[in-house]
Amino acid sequence: MIWFWLAVIVLLPTFGLVVFRGAPYVPTRKMYVKQALAELYPISGRDVLVDIGSGDGVVLREASKRGARAIGYEINPILVLISRLLSRKDKNVEVRLADFWLSSLPDDVSVVYVFAVSRDINKIRKMMQNEANRLNREFHLITYGSAFNDLKSIKNVGAYNLYSFKSLHADKAQV
Repeated sequence: MIWFWLAVIVLLPTFGLVVFRGAPYVPTRKMYVKQALAELYPISGRDVLVDIGSGDGVVLREASKRGARAIGYEINPILVLISRLLSRKDKNVEVRLADFWLSSLPDDVSVVYVFAVSRDINKIRKMMQNEANRLNREFHLITYGSAFNDLKSIKNVGAYNLYSFKSLHADKAQV
């Protein structure tokens, strides 16, 4: 019985309370990630992928298999540990224990992956636009689960949507 209460004390705050900051942990099926990274956004060694809420790191490892550098932001310390253990031999994978809402994208990011819940989709859009403005260049966003209601996707594959975010500063400079 003590193990039950110990698990409740450790796991409830770790998995339960992080939901208030982002999406719940839902394991991603590798076959769908492979499809998205092949058909939706053909990732390669030229890319730097950022996974927001990287969970156990399946997206990171799949991007790395295709030659990309992959960086995960995860707020759950248990999932960070699991992801780091599963990715320990992969030099292209980095997992950060960080709240993405309080972080910035790396300067060389080319594509961002996010499992989006409808509650956060507008916040994600605003943050991605702010990051495109800060970086002063274009990058892509892959959403899984939720789509933007008023932004046309470039392409769709199953529950995945691909979007492009461009710097508004660059548009103004061209006028």
